[in-house]
Amino acid sequence: MSRAVVLGGGLAGVLAAAVLAGHADEVVLVEGDRYPSGPRPRRGLPQSHHSHVLVAGGARALDALLPGTVDALLANGAHLRGLPGDALIFSADGWFRRLRTDAHLISCTRGLLDQVVRRRALGGGDVEVWEDTRALGLTGDEARITGVSVSRRGAPPETVRADLVVDATGRRSHAPRWLAGVGAGDIEEVSVATGLAYATRLYQAPGDLAAAIPAIMLHPGTAKGQPARGATLFPVEDGRWIVTLTGTRGGEPPTDEQGFTAFARSLRHPIVADLMAEATPLGAVWPYRDTVNRRRFFERARLPAGFAVVGDAAVAVNPIHSHGMSVAALGALRLRDELARHGIGPSLFAGLQAALAAEAERSWRMAIEQDGQRVTARATARIGERAGEQVTEGVAERAGGDDAPRREPNAFEREIRTRLAQAKLSSPRLAAAFFGVQTLICDDTATDRSEIARVLTGRPEPLLTGEEAIGQHPALAAWLRLRFAAATG
Repeated sequence: MSRAVVLGGGLAGVLAAAVLAGHADEVVLVEGDRYPSGPRPRRGLPQSHHSHVLVAGGARALDALLPGTVDALLANGAHLRGLPGDALIFSADGWFRRLRTDAHLISCTRGLLDQVVRRRALGGGDVEVWEDTRALGLTGDEARITGVSVSRRGAPPETVRADLVVDATGRRSHAPRWLAGVGAGDIEEVSVATGLAYATRLYQAPGDLAAAIPAIMLHPGTAKGQPARGATLFPVEDGRWIVTLTGTRGGEPPTDEQGFTAFARSLRHPIVADLMAEATPLGAVWPYRDTVNRRRFFERARLPAGFAVVGDAAVAVNPIHSHGMSVAALGALRLRDELARHGIGPSLFAGLQAALAAEAERSWRMAIEQDGQRVTARATARIGERAGEQVTEGVAERAGGDDAPRREPNAFEREIRTRLAQAKLSSPRLAAAFFGVQTLICDDTATDRSEIARVLTGRPEPLLTGEEAIGQHPALAAWLRLRFAAATG
């Protein structure tokens, strides 16, 4: 009988276990904590109290794995918002116009999403779940993993035989140490710091606006020499909003009541602060600081047969990009495809890790580019040819080592960049391409050259004012008018 053991009972682990249940005679899911009885934060998940959205590519993958899951989420109070059609977005270049595209996001608490997915993935009894069980290490050698050592509910260690062990233990994974323990080689790793911190709080929304509100995103501005600050506000289930404030070094959002409120009021536009003022805070402000982009290149190592790594344990990007859950779903879908092609056997192990890494590549590259980090020459060589490029609105320049000279763009190049950046605010085709990439439904190499040519040669669209941008969302605009009327008597 074949047996697969999945280490880590978060989203990546649950989806991997569900996939493996169709190919192994036995599947054991090892979870270090206990699952909550309802849609509440899970112990052991560092970001459980923070904003979580499922972007379009991840939602499609999730429904392909577990048909009907997106409908179940929406039926339980999650919200679907088109991008940028159902969103109020203030980018560094201006306000987006409401435009219909295929891109969207689904917002809800992480507790709700995990509960819905667990029920649909594990409810059939095909996966044996061991809660309160710690993974201690791998068994086998540098050629073949034969199982895993675990400790169940504080009991002495025991060895569980497995034909395949999947590590889904997240950012805190000990896989490199475990592999060293069986004589396997070192795992190359790259970390790219972001300097970003964020803090999150739940609010009970005003009843007349709770579900009607668009997704709100105030991207950090670009004031030279000043910390970048921003905010998001998403509707979640039970008439609540989840507010996340972000800031770079020197501008980290406070976690006390007065400081959190003042920070929101200091942003480039007061809309989030105004909404917070009319809502009722629920619980504490939760900070988060581990926003480093971190990648372990398991696919480049000579991994022992019978072992694979999925999710954040392999590629963990800054959570602010909202890709973690979606990449986990896309990775599970790729795992299903590889199992369907090869089964659990030698031909699977030869290319499995490379296939899983390919599903995370777009998200990794995007995070590196958008976080604006310069990678050293050695790290760039490890990341690969593409990730060393800093891409801004389709204009790429090669990043060298820290001491490499960097040519500043001339006035013409700056004008081109500005025109392209502002054009995507109003061009349906450019916005569709931009948000398609952001939500993992389009490849970032697809370029609408004819639209770019039209933008660069035509008359620029006027930028929206904040009042005009808000006016695109009737319920929000009406609420603000009433609020202003009440304040002015």
